[in-house]
Amino acid sequence: MKLLEKHFEIALETPEGIARLRELILKLAMQGKLVEQNPNDQPANLLLEEIEKEKERLLKSKLMKKQSSLDTIKKEQIPYLIPSNWKWIKLENICTLITDGAHHTPNYIDDGVPFLSVKNLSSGKIDFDDTKFISEAEHLELTKRCKPEYNDILLTKIGTTGIAVTIDTDKQFSIFVSVALLKIISDKVYPKFIENLINSPLVKKYSKDGTEGVGNKNLVLRKIREYIIPLPPLEEQKRIVEKIDQLMLLCDKLEEERNRKNKLQLQINSAAINNLIKANDEISFNKAWSFITNQFDTLYTVKQNVTVLKDATLNLAIKGKLITKNVQNNEIDIISSKKHIVNEKDYPFSLPKGWKWLVLDDLGLTQTGTTPATKNSEYYGDYIPFIGPGDIKNQVINYTNLSLTELGLEKARLIPSYSIMMVCIGGSIGKLAINDRDVACNQQINTITPYSNIDLKYLFAVLQSSYFQNQIVSNSSGSATPIINKQKWISIPIPVPPYEVQKVISNKVDELFKLCDMLEKNIEQSSKKQSQILNSVLAQV
Repeated sequence: MKLLEKHFEIALETPEGIARLRELILKLAMQGKLVEQNPNDQPANLLLEEIEKEKERLLKSKLMKKQSSLDTIKKEQIPYLIPSNWKWIKLENICTLITDGAHHTPNYIDDGVPFLSVKNLSSGKIDFDDTKFISEAEHLELTKRCKPEYNDILLTKIGTTGIAVTIDTDKQFSIFVSVALLKIISDKVYPKFIENLINSPLVKKYSKDGTEGVGNKNLVLRKIREYIIPLPPLEEQKRIVEKIDQLMLLCDKLEEERNRKNKLQLQINSAAINNLIKANDEISFNKAWSFITNQFDTLYTVKQNVTVLKDATLNLAIKGKLITKNVQNNEIDIISSKKHIVNEKDYPFSLPKGWKWLVLDDLGLTQTGTTPATKNSEYYGDYIPFIGPGDIKNQVINYTNLSLTELGLEKARLIPSYSIMMVCIGGSIGKLAINDRDVACNQQINTITPYSNIDLKYLFAVLQSSYFQNQIVSNSSGSATPIINKQKWISIPIPVPPYEVQKVISNKVDELFKLCDMLEKNIEQSSKKQSQILNSVLAQV
């Protein structure tokens, strides 16, 4: 641990560093390397004999059921060397019962006995704040087979599997089938040690390997019973838990420090960007921009800040603040639509001289896709790509998923190359990309092919800005599945400068986005380097 303590700063700066540090603490603990062994401790083999005697007593008293015999642990099954006074055992060796909760959905009521599932344990603690309730009578019936009690251990086994939590309350509750119950002999084995053991990388791997099925996967009980685990002397178990708690507290403080630094960095960046956006003249703008450029090394070490800078770039661009005034000397020559009039009260912000508020429909050919009948195989082939919302990711289009035949295209709509395609429905509403070839698309995508006096890249900058994206959200209908119809989409007001000014702005956006891409690449390289250093350090522990 001394070697690792010298590199805590690396763990602090590396994105996954603190999580890796927590894993390492548990890994060392379960290898007997976290605390020193005490020769005066009762060795684990004698402790195991006492556990077996206690289980025999409980069996005779009919306080537990007879367990099936476990296979002997083979030499090749032992994961690593442990101290001489420890012993490799199977998890069921220290348990009087390993079972799971109710296999049927109970009758829920407004108030009663809490009924817990995986979601109540996913944080690593028992959460009673968001739980369902069952009647006292149903709870008593369920506890005939599965009765959670103080110092028992709960283990998530369906969905998010492998999370162990010690019951530290006398409050009565029942559990669903998604949670396993482990009753250990708590006066011979320290429950918090077993909780940490199950949450350690060794047993986490067992939990992953013991999970079966597809979709909502299930951690099988018979696999849990067969977990091969190290058993230290009881007193050492307690010392290990105490040391784990100390080191996890240190990790908590490291996490708090990292969060504090990140929050401060985000606040400084937000204030700097805000000054840039609010700048009323060229002098104040240049001053705000100078502050940002002088603080690049400290402000842009997290991608979230770069994302904020990109968004600020787009919003400054569409307000005419990225260019000098001497390029704004022509009046725009586009005639406003008579169908879609932009009222002055709808203007979100003022525009420079020579600019004009127009609607999207004024700027190009707008279309919504349509889907040829899927039952007709003659419509689908390899003539022209057919794009759906899932094919648009990170402003890139996947052209290989599905295609139409020439006959299919007759039933669809041709979207000419170098159009802007935007998803208009669902959780990915607002995603967009430019197609570099002729395509067709389904009805969940709106498109615009700019006229010759509209610069494609300028229009793309407007449509990906937070201004336009917010307009999409505010004009959408539906809450669970938001959707914006074509008429509302093409009626959104667009700030439009003269064509030559559009070109200058889009070039400036390209320039600044290249800078942002460089910053993101530097962050990735720095993170990768820190991860490599951390991996090297951890490999020596």
